[in-house]
Amino acid sequence: MPMPAASDRDILAALFDAALSAALPDGRFAGRLPEPPRGRTIVLGAGKGAARMASAFEKAWSEAGNGPLEGLVVTRYGHAMATQSIEVVEASHPVPDAAGMQAAERILDLARAAGPDDLVVFLMSGGASALLALPAPGLTLADKQALNRALLKSGAPIGAMNRIRKAASAIKGGRLAAAAAPARHVTYLISDVPGDDPGAIGSGPTIPDESDPEAALAILSEYGITIEPRVAEAIRANRVAAPAPGRVEMLATPKMALDAAAAKARELGLSPLVLGDAIEGEAREVARVLAAIAHYAADHGEPVARPAVILSGGETTVTVRGKGRGGRNAEFLLALAIALGGRAGIAALACDTDGIDGSEDNAGAWFDDRILDTARAAGIDPAAHLANNDGYGFFAALERLIVTGPTLTNVNDFRAILIC
Repeated sequence: MPMPAASDRDILAALFDAALSAALPDGRFAGRLPEPPRGRTIVLGAGKGAARMASAFEKAWSEAGNGPLEGLVVTRYGHAMATQSIEVVEASHPVPDAAGMQAAERILDLARAAGPDDLVVFLMSGGASALLALPAPGLTLADKQALNRALLKSGAPIGAMNRIRKAASAIKGGRLAAAAAPARHVTYLISDVPGDDPGAIGSGPTIPDESDPEAALAILSEYGITIEPRVAEAIRANRVAAPAPGRVEMLATPKMALDAAAAKARELGLSPLVLGDAIEGEAREVARVLAAIAHYAADHGEPVARPAVILSGGETTVTVRGKGRGGRNAEFLLALAIALGGRAGIAALACDTDGIDGSEDNAGAWFDDRILDTARAAGIDPAAHLANNDGYGFFAALERLIVTGPTLTNVNDFRAILIC
């Protein structure tokens, strides 16, 4: 089968665009709305996609001829968009700030004010953990900020991070839904976690959770994070009674994004191989494994024959040892380029679907089979950049960054390896 007459970058960009389109909440509430209440409809939410979710919900609610709305959602700085009735505020991510704490307090107060005739609609997406920064009794915002910074540098997987965030929060781990009782409630989610566990998305503010403080403290110990005794005691004391379960609807998931990219690949004449939507591990180790799969496919036509694309999602981690600028997708992609050794006919892209790779201004990066030769001709040492956790600097110098701006959704990372 002949390769489509398009550049590697154009093909990779088309696959990423297809994945992003499948991750947006627009039009996904139709046919899935709750029955209007006799009382108020209160919409509360948090996450990188919260503003766009609020806008899409407002549109669907209005088109269904339902009554008035009110509410508040919090999103990351730069991720707001216009809404009609639901207030949107911005706060810091990934390290919480005072604005996030104030928003969380207001959201918790609105939930507590709901009555038995009211409906509370929760809109949650990735990023809600840091944005709903309301410390447990006995903890301060500075305590939560220190925990988040330590977790981000530790190499701990997202599931472990969320366990700590729940244990140290006055709002996560089902506490927000418990505050809304006895009102009826429904939760709509955009998943950014491997396996789409509702309790892990945004650390599950509305999802019943078994409170196990000792398990959370064990995670901190496992990853070498030391805390003051008073912090440990506050975590131990922060237990919660499970709220009544509410209806949960999944609007978008990593699998939906990968399926859309696979469909686009077939349209472009490529054979897609989807490795999964829940790949975790150290970014450079995952890169070595995926490079081995790409080499084998190029050599033997298995497990997929060229022209092909290997697709995967999930969330890798980076144990930071250097002082460079990076993000897990840039780290993964640089390690992949090195492992592939400039092999002819292989190009790749790795991006975060929220448009922000870690805390940088890019979604990710891409490369073609000339990347290592181009770097060396410019006097740039790929291995030195990787050792310094400076994937961003490497790809920026070679003009290979992908900058989308905030996408207003988040279904985790998207990786595509093109073999032609």
